[in-house]
Amino acid sequence: MAEAFSEPIIHVDMDAFFVEAERLRDPGLRGIPVVVGGSGPRAVVAAASYEARSFGIRSAMPMSVARRQCADLTIVPGDHGWYRELSTRVFGIMRDTTPLVEGISIDEAFLDVSGLRHHAASPVEIAERIRQRVRDEVGLPSSAGIASVKLIAKMASEAAKPDGVCHVSVEGQLEFLHGRSARALWGVGEATFAKLDRLGVETIGDIAALPERTLTRLLGPSLGRHLHLLSQGVDERGVEPESEAKSISVEETFTVDVLGGPALDTELLRLVDTLGYRLHRAGLAGRTIQVKVRFPDFTTVQRSHTLGHATALSAEILDEARALVASAVGEGRAVRLLGVGLQGLVATEERQMSLGDGSRDELEAAVHRVRDRFGPSSVGPAGLRRRPTDTSPGNEEGR
Repeated sequence: MAEAFSEPIIHVDMDAFFVEAERLRDPGLRGIPVVVGGSGPRAVVAAASYEARSFGIRSAMPMSVARRQCADLTIVPGDHGWYRELSTRVFGIMRDTTPLVEGISIDEAFLDVSGLRHHAASPVEIAERIRQRVRDEVGLPSSAGIASVKLIAKMASEAAKPDGVCHVSVEGQLEFLHGRSARALWGVGEATFAKLDRLGVETIGDIAALPERTLTRLLGPSLGRHLHLLSQGVDERGVEPESEAKSISVEETFTVDVLGGPALDTELLRLVDTLGYRLHRAGLAGRTIQVKVRFPDFTTVQRSHTLGHATALSAEILDEARALVASAVGEGRAVRLLGVGLQGLVATEERQMSLGDGSRDELEAAVHRVRDRFGPSSVGPAGLRRRPTDTSPGNEEGR
């Protein structure tokens, strides 16, 4: 029997997310100092590339200061719709790995992978798989920290940047933690640090060396005990995934635009196949089927249809999605992005079925059982055999 992971918490953090998102659309921005933000007199830096950071430029810095620090700075206006789209795809990859995903912001999340000990040799292997999929399927770099608790996993991801992995073992976590600045500890803001500074505190180790009663007298009983425990590596908070998904969707931006007809139908089949398996794994069904189509000129069209009942059956979703895509695309138009999803989600109980009458729902349930046992690429629609399902897109929205 596989041993439990000693360090089951992974913190995944995208590297310079807004900047790297802009570089996907404009490769000419690579390798030069770039910031995302406004250009007005009160504008601030929303994100800075690592090249820009070498000039001392940081997020929230006034843009006027950033310009003075780097004469060759390139400023790109933000596009939060684009960032949300990429974020949804990244979170889909994480939720493909484990349902225990707690989003912290648009570009970072905690994952609890303790349930994957039968599927991977170590959390490091899982983190590397996630980072590779994000790189291959979304085109973005990310870093990951691995530890036994959330506090240290987040610090580890910061230590891993850019584009790396940092694994802090249980045995080495206090040494790792105590060497870091006291400002890095959750709960230590400027006012709190000023009080600690009067005691000569510089590192988390300095806080750990103080008696708890000293901290509680200085900071109050709640914050004092909170910092005392964290400085000892005690963090009892678990990963808390969102309790209720409102929608699940998958989409892909094609490397080469796809003309309507059989080629686009094959891509739709692949997306619906991926969606159906995700619904199965999540134990969900939905009433409203939606499709999203983006054309080469970036015009985006969405269509939806609400059924009289909830479904998780891929064949039924595919029938409806085909009609919606035909309505959105027409004839002869090239497509840049295609997506399909379900809204109005409800929990559903998997039925135990046989292949006796050859019905579509019985067949799909059998396919799911095979995939659960042997992996998502083990079986699938015949039309997709030339393209394994384990390369399917990673965009799932469940917020």
